[in-house]
Amino acid sequence: MAKVAVPGNGNVFLLDIEGTTTPITFVKDVLFPYIKDNVQEYLSAHWEEDECKQDVHLLKKQADDDSKHHRSGPVHSFDQTVHTDEEKAIQEVVDNVLWQMAEDRKTTALKQLQGHMWRAAYTTGKIRGEVYEDVVPAIRKWRRLGMKVYIYSSGSVEAQKLLFGYSTEGNVLELFDGHFDTNIGAKVESKSYQRIAESIGCSADNIMFLTDLTREAKAAEEAGVKVAVVVRPGNAELTEEEKSHYKLITSFSELALPDSA
Repeated sequence: MAKVAVPGNGNVFLLDIEGTTTPITFVKDVLFPYIKDNVQEYLSAHWEEDECKQDVHLLKKQADDDSKHHRSGPVHSFDQTVHTDEEKAIQEVVDNVLWQMAEDRKTTALKQLQGHMWRAAYTTGKIRGEVYEDVVPAIRKWRRLGMKVYIYSSGSVEAQKLLFGYSTEGNVLELFDGHFDTNIGAKVESKSYQRIAESIGCSADNIMFLTDLTREAKAAEEAGVKVAVVVRPGNAELTEEEKSHYKLITSFSELALPDSA
């Protein structure tokens, strides 16, 4: 693809993760299967620890709420204080977790347990965050030119820092000036990008947002943010209209900076 010029006033990069810095398959083929394959072993090993107890308590509250609202699922009766049979109690938590994942739910209770499991996996070397090979060299170049780089992902800030702190490229957290997640707002809402600009302390049109999803690109554009859509293997297909509307890149190296355009 031809080079895509970064506007002369652009001095901040805002990066999506999944499908942009990281293969979209990483979450689907690595992170989620790790939870399914290891949740029972993890709970058994940490069952008596305070953090795990808090995770189970949150899952129980979610299960009670699901039951109250007649949402289908496994029997919602697990509680560490109810069962004398630890094995049975753990199995009920496992069943609930697997059910929520099969339904592609994003409950806080599920995300909290997943986050704690991924943290343990990253720190023990069982998982390494995947980063496309063009990403780190490009960011190093941007920073040498005095540009700032931020991450904006629907995954929690903790999950973002684990991915880049224990990545295939080593610990590259030093490359980022900050991290945003959905606590600042949904990625498909233009107000989220306005809040990010305010948080960074710059004008929206100083920001160049890289994402693989056009609905996010549309929201960013509406906020006055500059956008390029990243085309990677496995990403959603773009319509002809989207291809003609957005600047497209297949690699970060295709961005021409003001000093090098």
